[in-house]
Amino acid sequence: MPIFGEIFLSEILKQSVLDLKGEELGRLKDLIIVKGEPLPVVDSLIVSNRKQTYRLPWESISIFNRRIIATTLTKDNLTEYVPSDEDLLAARDILDKQIVDATGAKVVRVNDIKLEGYGGKAVLVAIDAGLRGILRRLGIEKKGSEFLKLLKVPLPYNLISWNYIQPLEPKLKTIALTVPRDMVAKLHPADIAEIISSVSRDEGESLFKDLDVKTAAETLSELEPDVQTRIIEEMDSDRASVIIGEMPPDEAADILGDLPAEKMKEILERINKEDAEDIQELLEHEEDTAGGLMTNEFLAYPPDTTVKEAMELFKKDAEEIETIYYIYVIDDEEVLIGVLSLRELLLAEPEKMLSDIMVTNIKTVCPEDDESVVAAAISKYNLVAIPVIDSEGVLLGIVTVDDIIDRILPPKAKRKRKKV
Repeated sequence: MPIFGEIFLSEILKQSVLDLKGEELGRLKDLIIVKGEPLPVVDSLIVSNRKQTYRLPWESISIFNRRIIATTLTKDNLTEYVPSDEDLLAARDILDKQIVDATGAKVVRVNDIKLEGYGGKAVLVAIDAGLRGILRRLGIEKKGSEFLKLLKVPLPYNLISWNYIQPLEPKLKTIALTVPRDMVAKLHPADIAEIISSVSRDEGESLFKDLDVKTAAETLSELEPDVQTRIIEEMDSDRASVIIGEMPPDEAADILGDLPAEKMKEILERINKEDAEDIQELLEHEEDTAGGLMTNEFLAYPPDTTVKEAMELFKKDAEEIETIYYIYVIDDEEVLIGVLSLRELLLAEPEKMLSDIMVTNIKTVCPEDDESVVAAAISKYNLVAIPVIDSEGVLLGIVTVDDIIDRILPPKAKRKRKKV
């Protein structure tokens, strides 16, 4: 069917639809969209007059452009349209809906839909997510563009191809776009978290559910506490335990501490015993203290370990630890006696022992110290991590600079962890 140039949905909605004799049958109310290759196609036109609403199959359309829409049908052989939730309608179900722009890692709103001719059909080629789409729907695109031009402000097109968007609304899934859902999983976890936070609860949970375990764990740590809690609380305990088990102990403790006791117990019972013990140890501390902020994942070796041995151990042990800034040196009682940076380790002679190159003037905090004390120590001594020791000097964990920054920056929701 002929489509002359580009057509946007807003340009043809409410346009007169003419029959074979040139008489008006009604006005275009919507388009029924179905799956197509390579893009969604227009299956039928919905035309409405004051009395009834009709469905015009695409095969009956003889002219389709922004000025004229005509059909080979007459008033006598029109089929009445009965509204159905099963149909995917362009205006009803796509316009003004939110979608994920997978290339821009953001949620955008569909302000208009661009149509083009392809293989004798009208296909949906892109959505307009910009100001131009809004102005076009208001019928002032040209005037708006001219006005902004006087101000020397461009009015760019913000068209996103259907090949690069990820629908969230259940109805839109029936379009079956060529970009798979795992394209979203390739985004940075912080971007995914922002997307989940920008859409409705059901949409966010649907998106999170489809993430692989590693991506889900990283994304969960970027979400606000109330969203974290809701997602895990409503998730199957087996799936939740796998995701929680993939997270660093301190982040896992933050989330589990906000869950109802029964749900927390179910998840802990399903996690590796050693990991569960690490998490439970952290849950014993108030979150706004050094003990609550710390992670008990760190590297610590005996003082008589050689640099060469430490390097070999590091290659194996580092795989299991999220962040490593320093190597800590502890005695047989796990008392902290020294520390060295990775730089110092790399530059040292292989045969030297850690006791030969470690720093013994160590800045530490106690587990009961307030987060402000920890932040002040990290800032004063220009540290990227500070060890937490008990009254006997035993190394309990470390507080990293990123964890303290997360605490001192104003959060949207302040978490209060329940102790166990």
